[in-house]
Amino acid sequence: MNKRKNLIWQIPFLTLLIVGTVLIINQQRNMPYIRNEGKIFGTFYHITYQSDKDLQKEIEEALQQVDNSLSPFNPSSIITQVNNNEDVVVNQMFTDVYRIAEKVSKDTDGAFDITVAPLVNAWGFGFKEGRDPDKSAIDSLLQLIGYQKVSLGRNQRVSKSDPRIMLDCSAVAKGYGCDVAASVLRRHDVTNYMVEIGGEVVTKGVSEKRVPWHIGINRPTDDPLQTSQELMTILNVTDKAMATSGNYRNFYYKDGKKLAHTIDPKTGYPVQHSLLSATVLASDCATADAYATSFMVMGLERAKALLAKHPELMAYLVYSSADGHFEEWCSPELKAKMLDD
Repeated sequence: MNKRKNLIWQIPFLTLLIVGTVLIINQQRNMPYIRNEGKIFGTFYHITYQSDKDLQKEIEEALQQVDNSLSPFNPSSIITQVNNNEDVVVNQMFTDVYRIAEKVSKDTDGAFDITVAPLVNAWGFGFKEGRDPDKSAIDSLLQLIGYQKVSLGRNQRVSKSDPRIMLDCSAVAKGYGCDVAASVLRRHDVTNYMVEIGGEVVTKGVSEKRVPWHIGINRPTDDPLQTSQELMTILNVTDKAMATSGNYRNFYYKDGKKLAHTIDPKTGYPVQHSLLSATVLASDCATADAYATSFMVMGLERAKALLAKHPELMAYLVYSSADGHFEEWCSPELKAKMLDD
């Protein structure tokens, strides 16, 4: 008898719970998706998210803080002050990116190196003018390259073994910017969003069509104007970050040879191998960005070997075969995310 009374008492509560859940689900389904876009870090951003509030102003303020911390093109940024050997206490954003860079540099045996800036500048791809350095110039600049030659102390100051050493976090800043924008959305309890800055992406939840976000990987054809929309594949990406690095948009030709913007920190020269683009999926976009750049330095086989040690990473690598055709390799776990498979 008591059990029956308890059951009768619970029915109204369960009914209210079910009705409330249905109302919440319907309210979430009816909540609009907002689209923000603009320019940051010398490129464009596109952000789509489900919310009843437009958060563009707050997102742009956060992205500007990233620029103020990490942009070598910003004359008053923290990284510019470090490069100018000013006595500057770095902030948390700088520290976050420095630690990620330090970790990936060690893991890739220096393939990723934020001290490579003098070489990148010398070849004409950085934040200072340059073009076609000779061997003696490269040998001289190599004395200033090496992530082990800088350190970040507990006093939040950067120490350099040579004052001429310059830092450049461009290979990770866009990815970190995506992470920062995503953190703004999460602070406002946004559960469905896609953040894209210059091709780097962070996703969570589902798109307006109530399916995982569909992210395309570009075919790595020579495209300095970034007009090509031809895709290699489309991935179902949700609750993941994705970054792509390639030599098909930032390059020039000298004496008939293509010189790409990816500089090997150990040789001082633009890389010359078969790998054309590297797309990496990780839990955060800064890490994905750093490894994608690393793989472009390392080449196909070394990248595959490193990926075998990192089950938390997934990658899609496009390379040129001996006869000049595009070939692809991807992590086994990534095949399930391919929309066209």
